[in-house]
Amino acid sequence: MKYRTVVMYVEIGCFVSCLCGWILVCSTLPTEYWTFSEVGSIVLTTANYYSNLWRDCISDTTGVSDCKDYPSMLALPVFLHACRALAVSAVITGFFGGVLTLIGMKCTKIGGTEVINARVTFSGGVTYLVSGFCGMITYSWWANRVVSEFLDPNFKAQKFEIGAAVFIGWGGSILLICGGSVLVYFSGKEGLKFRGSKNQRRPVSYATARTRRTYMQPPTVSRVTPVPPLYNAGRSSRTSRPATQTGSNYGRDTFV
Repeated sequence: MKYRTVVMYVEIGCFVSCLCGWILVCSTLPTEYWTFSEVGSIVLTTANYYSNLWRDCISDTTGVSDCKDYPSMLALPVFLHACRALAVSAVITGFFGGVLTLIGMKCTKIGGTEVINARVTFSGGVTYLVSGFCGMITYSWWANRVVSEFLDPNFKAQKFEIGAAVFIGWGGSILLICGGSVLVYFSGKEGLKFRGSKNQRRPVSYATARTRRTYMQPPTVSRVTPVPPLYNAGRSSRTSRPATQTGSNYGRDTFV
């Protein structure tokens, strides 16, 4: 099996995992069972109190339940405002992470080239990681607050326990973090591979590659300036010969 096929199946698995985690995180927002408390020792007079980020509810053994929203948003503690902001941020970033991952996956062929797909998938994985960490901080902070109030002996108000929505949110956040981490690893590896192949040293032209050794300077620089050879270097030089006397020397006895 080729490496490209393996990466494609890994991306599909991570996308499904992150999508399931995002759905679980979204399902916890309208759920009332973030905290619950049971009051009463007799079955016929038992009342259940439960609440979430938006409202408080109460139900009795007859099945009648009543919920009431928080009366004032400005009167709420900073802890509740922070949990709301983090939960909404987890939902929004998870949505955009799904869109980016769906565009950049190899099986969809929407992003374009391999480099662009790797970058888009990397962005989607990072967005999924942000969504998972936002959800994990929200549910862990909420659970820590509930446990600390329950174990505090000086806390005189009604004590609550951790509800089912917190555990569902933990599971969804773990799926988001795991899927986003694998997506970031494989897409980042693909991006670095393409970047390394792009930055390889290549010759400027074919002629430069062929004549590279010809134009290389010697290791030791010579003081003599190279001069191109003369055109008539191979021929015999035409030097002027010494002039010879062709005339005869006449003496006094020549005409005798």
